[in-house]
Amino acid sequence: MRADYKTETTDPSGFVLLGEYIPQIIQEIRYYSTYNFIGDRIDGYEEPCALLTIEAARALKSASNELFVQGYRLKIFDAYRPARAVRHFVLWGIEDQDIRMKPYFYPQLDKEELFARGYIAKLSSHSRGSAVDLTLLDMKTGKEVDMGGPFDLFSEVSHPDYRGITDEQYDNRMILQRAMVRNGFQPIDCEWWHFSLKNEPYPDTYFDFPVSASYLRK
Repeated sequence: MRADYKTETTDPSGFVLLGEYIPQIIQEIRYYSTYNFIGDRIDGYEEPCALLTIEAARALKSASNELFVQGYRLKIFDAYRPARAVRHFVLWGIEDQDIRMKPYFYPQLDKEELFARGYIAKLSSHSRGSAVDLTLLDMKTGKEVDMGGPFDLFSEVSHPDYRGITDEQYDNRMILQRAMVRNGFQPIDCEWWHFSLKNEPYPDTYFDFPVSASYLRK
């Protein structure tokens, strides 16, 4: 764990509600629900809403507008993630013997491998407030675009450059990636859905206020 990071637990003033800032997005906040790799609502997710720093939200709005013209809406699975949620992940990985969601999210891996392979981190860029997990929704069909693998599948299949999928599925990943990169985000090598703002405003701060619209408005 880094020794130089700081944690801000009380001040959400640099954040906005994505649903208000980008009205055309769709939200399915998985860690508020029980349909996630743990199978329970995650600590810190008090409301099913997405929060992001104003800088990241501004860049995401530009990407959303670009994709909207092409016939797509952004669907958000996760954005700001409190540090307490990451601690929930870590404690589940170390202490909890529950593997009920294994068939859906890590069918080919033992639970202990999720940290070693980098699928779950002890410090998450999401807690700095400028990272987002998302996909595309096709406005013609009203359905998610086929990316060749679902969100939070801990597998090689989820690597953005994985070619064991159809050309169409790979092209869909690249439509999302190109739009995000053009608007200031950077991808990672193990998750097609994850992007972080390249010039994030709080590179050394891991926030821990709850995911809550009412908290943001205090």
